[in-house]
Amino acid sequence: MKMNRRFHLFEAIFVLFLLMPLPAEAQGRGNASAFYSTGRDFMAREEWYSAAESFLECLRVNPAYAEAAASLAECYYELAEFDQALTWVRKARSLARGNMALANLEASTLIALGQLEEASGIIKETLAREPYNKEALFTQAELDIAQGRTGDALNRYREAVRRFPDDRRVLVSLALVSGSLGDTAAAESYIERAMLLHPEDYRVYYYAAYLDAEAGRLSSAIRHAEEALALRPGFTGGRALLAGLRYRSGQFEEASRLADEAIAANRNDTSSWYLKGMANSRQGRFQDAIGVFSTAVSIDGEDEFVRSALEDLALSGTPVEDPMRPGLAAWHFSRARNFRTRNMNAEALFEYRRGLRLNPYAQDRRDYADLLRRQGYPSRYLEELRFLQELGLEKFPPNEARAINDAVESYSALLQDTLYCRWSVEPVQVTQRHWKLAIFTQSSRTAFLHADAGLIAASYIRDLLVHDRNIETVDLPLSQGSFSEAYRKAREAGVDYFLMVSLTENERDLSVKGELFVGRTGSPASAFASYRTGVDRLRNASRGITDQLSAALPFRGALLSRRANQGLLDKGKADGVTGETIFDLVKKGRVFIRNEGIGLIYEETDVVGTMAIEKADEEVSAGTLTRNGFFDRIEAGDEVILKAEKPVPPASKGNTANPELRKLLRTLR
Repeated sequence: MKMNRRFHLFEAIFVLFLLMPLPAEAQGRGNASAFYSTGRDFMAREEWYSAAESFLECLRVNPAYAEAAASLAECYYELAEFDQALTWVRKARSLARGNMALANLEASTLIALGQLEEASGIIKETLAREPYNKEALFTQAELDIAQGRTGDALNRYREAVRRFPDDRRVLVSLALVSGSLGDTAAAESYIERAMLLHPEDYRVYYYAAYLDAEAGRLSSAIRHAEEALALRPGFTGGRALLAGLRYRSGQFEEASRLADEAIAANRNDTSSWYLKGMANSRQGRFQDAIGVFSTAVSIDGEDEFVRSALEDLALSGTPVEDPMRPGLAAWHFSRARNFRTRNMNAEALFEYRRGLRLNPYAQDRRDYADLLRRQGYPSRYLEELRFLQELGLEKFPPNEARAINDAVESYSALLQDTLYCRWSVEPVQVTQRHWKLAIFTQSSRTAFLHADAGLIAASYIRDLLVHDRNIETVDLPLSQGSFSEAYRKAREAGVDYFLMVSLTENERDLSVKGELFVGRTGSPASAFASYRTGVDRLRNASRGITDQLSAALPFRGALLSRRANQGLLDKGKADGVTGETIFDLVKKGRVFIRNEGIGLIYEETDVVGTMAIEKADEEVSAGTLTRNGFFDRIEAGDEVILKAEKPVPPASKGNTANPELRKLLRTLR
């Protein structure tokens, strides 16, 4: 967003220059070729902003200068301003038809924008004309990765290295793709070959540092990052990578110092503010961390990682009455109201819940209650209004306070005929969560842009699951040093399953992966993947994981009470219960988790009867009980299992491309 504003300024300057005559001095010593030459010099030094400015000047003098338009497109591409890059590369192609290099640049830009079909058409056309066009082969491999076909891309790079055995880009690409597929030996072999053949290229050492970090060789990674910076001291990407490596190595003071250097160079670099805040947090300097994150939020309020880190600190380290909390919550309430005006109720519910976690006493709880009512949950609506009454209605205007009291009285009378009233139970007290889950992330894994990004995603997922009526998340540290450590903690806590969360990202795309394991055995149970792009991608990807997880777990309930041949189930319409559904009743304590995969197992001899649902209310359901055998062994507390269990849904079939790998290959030019 900030880059867009800067380049809109460039465009405004460009239009202004078109309308103004050239100064006499510029007419004397400046011409299109000079501006173009200056721009190319800036490009060689990777000073993209200055280069873009020179090319805009060049095009002001000569709008038909094809090479300048092409170079301007490259500048925008390097700065991840892909919309602008596409505009200018198409302008350049219109001026230089038949230029295959420009066709490849347009295809790469379309891939970055997610317009994969259009990019595929351009690549096919190029390869039809020039079957061994190296750039087109690279672009085709980039397309394969964007479409989740990493294996196909690996084969293309292997073919390319046979034709171009010394090519830096081919060798590094092979190393990166091999590493992403878990072949660390091959990755190490290719990157060492690249360093041997190109010892003066700082970029090779940068990618070597990244690969070492992925393999857990942090000391080697730090050394290679420092070598890259020694060859190119102003290398922004190298400094950011080194700062992240220092953070991962526990060298938080040094990581913070490097972040300060980046902030001094660009105060709007929220990634560096984020790293500085995380480093302070890891050192126990929570107030300093809150101050750093607050500054970053004031710079870019839409940065999800910064805001989530700040809110996590507020939730865990400040009292409910802390004056910072209402301001953080207000941001979510504002978004919730905006979503409601667009009938995006699921998004509005999330924002209200997040805001109320930060500020439970907010008057916006009334709007949240009203949304629950509109969603068809009158009992929950009444619960929220009663909570407001308990807090006291003095902060509300008299007419609103009176309306809340009237609504409580009306809905209390309206719900007198519900099942929980007829059976004399309180839904808030009897609603049980029958799945016990732990959420973890492995501290040795980290994302490309944000340190401990997996930790932020795991926190988001755990926060979302607070509102899942069937899943109880245990309060264990999210960050674990290894899988074995996570397994031990999960087993000791007696959880049914534990979820290992990991995240990969680039500037525009994000992918969250959740690997589910059986708590008792540590065996794989399932895997979920969620890929999102655009705004709110962290929130939406996290929601994608929780939705898949909830759908994968079999229905599980308990018999609350029985009266003769009638029984009351602790699940209702809100849990998907409908009339005429038939459940198994299994003796309490005789239902077990499968050793591997997702599912429940029990002996047929432990099935004491069935329950046929006749009426399902919002919170609870009632039905007819039928015993198995001659003796009636059905008791309150027996487990209620769906007779015909649904098959476990497969993991998400959406885009499974690795955003981090795409970022690295895109910048490898």
